Amino acid sequence: MSLLNNPFDPKRDVALVTGAGNGIGRAIAQGLVGEGVRTVFADVREDTVAAAVAASPRPELAVPWVGDLASREACNALLADARSRAGMVTHFVHSAAPARREADHALAVTDETWETMRAVNVDAGFHLARELSRQLIAAREPGSFLMLTSLHAATPRNLPHYSTSKAALAMLVKELAKTLGRFSIRVNALVPGAIAAGGFIADPALARHIPLGRLGRSEDLAAMALAVLSNRISGYVTGAAFVVDGGLSLTNWFDPPVLDDFAA
Repeated sequence: MSLLNNPFDPKRDVALVTGAGNGIGRAIAQGLVGEGVRTVFADVREDTVAAAVAASPRPELAVPWVGDLASREACNALLADARSRAGMVTHFVHSAAPARREADHALAVTDETWETMRAVNVDAGFHLARELSRQLIAAREPGSFLMLTSLHAATPRNLPHYSTSKAALAMLVKELAKTLGRFSIRVNALVPGAIAAGGFIADPALARHIPLGRLGRSEDLAAMALAVLSNRISGYVTGAAFVVDGGLSLTNWFDPPVLDDFAA
């Protein structure tokens, strides 16, 4: 039997993917149902969730959920709905993140934009992971969590609300991995490069900075995500960050922001 056959146990495994309406989250959620895993597709827009479910290889295994994870009430509703409609979640992927605007540099970003980015990326990620881990611990069941961070957790992006929230999420992965490992709950990070999907509007010219010569696609992340999530393939891996960027992190491609409106 191949080592990569049957990476999940459809009789036991249940997944929850935030940001599953588009981009990387959508590709991961669709990959999970393709492996026979009942999966909650959570996102803020009903139309994108419905489209993601409909395009899945096995729509009957997909459970749609719509809500804004900037709200703690919505996070709690997601936890309750996932448990009642899909079962105890054993695999959690936090891919949700608000859209980004290049104009929101340090001197322009609003308090609301700052707070929303932190609320979705960090606060929701922590709350959902903690509550899901409590369920697994009580049931004495193993689990696998995956957080979508960013190259800009360590490199400035001219978007301080985005970069700092992803840096916090990267450390949260390590904190959770250290605490939850004794309960056989693994926590890892997936670090995308320039992926032409979701909240990132990719400039095709960026490809000249990428050693592999092209922008990334959501599907480039999905296969790695499933391998890391699988307890059969990556059962001895926790607290790790897997960079999938075509080599982009080998370069430094961002110039400082344009500040014409703030010139003296």
